[in-house]
Amino acid sequence: MDAHDLIKIEPNPKIQEFGPGDTVRVSINVIEGDRQRIQNFEGVVIRKRGGSGPGASFTVRRISHEVGVERTFLLNSPGVDAVETVRRGKVRRARLYYLRGLSGRAARIKEAGRN
Repeated sequence: MDAHDLIKIEPNPKIQEFGPGDTVRVSINVIEGDRQRIQNFEGVVIRKRGGSGPGASFTVRRISHEVGVERTFLLNSPGVDAVETVRRGKVRRARLYYLRGLSGRAARIKEAGRN
């Protein structure tokens, strides 16, 4: 028996629907000493795995000072305060690892049309 069978995980209402290719802004709770603040990390989702289960995670990539930075977040983590979808991307792959080798205009993702 696993821990997720005993404890029901309630989805965070501040996490919007998103998928690979979307640009998201992830708000993370950061604890520094006795102070707590919220830090934002904005970038393109290059991977989403685990569905909506307790081990679901996603990876966000952004370029900071001409260096690619990737962070992986647990979807049901108490450290993730909110996930806001900034822009919907139109991609044909579920794993966007090819973006690691691209830079500048070549790394752009087309915007998805309105549904």
